[in-house]
Amino acid sequence: MQKSLISKWLFVVFLCFSSIALFGQNKFTPKSYIDEHKTMAQQLMHETGVPASVILAVAIHESAYGNSRIAKHLNNHFGIKGKNNSKKIKSAYKGYSSIKESYSDFVGLLKRRKTTVHLFDKYAFKDFSAWVNGIARSGYSQTKSWKTHVLGTIKRYNLDQYDNISHYSASQK
Repeated sequence: MQKSLISKWLFVVFLCFSSIALFGQNKFTPKSYIDEHKTMAQQLMHETGVPASVILAVAIHESAYGNSRIAKHLNNHFGIKGKNNSKKIKSAYKGYSSIKESYSDFVGLLKRRKTTVHLFDKYAFKDFSAWVNGIARSGYSQTKSWKTHVLGTIKRYNLDQYDNISHYSASQK
């Protein structure tokens, strides 16, 4: 009787630790997310003029460092709504075949929208603050604190260092 109770108790403890290990871990930390995605953001900056710091900060904010459900299951790092074919989660968010496709679509969305297309002609890639303000004014997010959070993310993680062309060139070698 006592042996059965102990084995049941040990089984419950094992299940608790297993679920903590399985669900309690995030794939990315802020540093690991930045390290893994900075080159992609810099490449897009080089091709389009959107500051890498803005691309990274929006992705970090919208995807919780790549740990959100839509980032994990749909590769959507920017909270862009649209169709998806996921069997794992029901969502109004767009699904992508890769993270790179999500990053490219974010820049593409900025180019497609009437409210943000002018940013490409108006601001240099080094003016991350103007870009964030312009994206916020365009209605990209309905959250009033979005701009503050994105700008805070850029400053907190020194993401504007990735807007430096020489930094991009060095990371390509």
